[in-house]
Amino acid sequence: MVNIQQEREYLILADRHLAEGKRRIAEQIVLIQNLTRCGHDTTEAKKLLQNFEDTLEIWHTHRGLILDAIARG
Repeated sequence: MVNIQQEREYLILADRHLAEGKRRIAEQIVLIQNLTRCGHDTTEAKKLLQNFEDTLEIWHTHRGLILDAIARG
């Protein structure tokens, strides 16, 4: 049986993680722009950005699973 209160707490945490992930992505994009402007290699910074974006996608999927659990509740 689904514990609705616990799932709602998970949803709050997932939303917090998503917001933090979006913030990190935005900061990484600015960092890449600054590195590019200064003529630095951005290879590793771009790899990290891709990891952030991949993680954010996984977190979105996880959030959807939480919402499904709440709906089944």
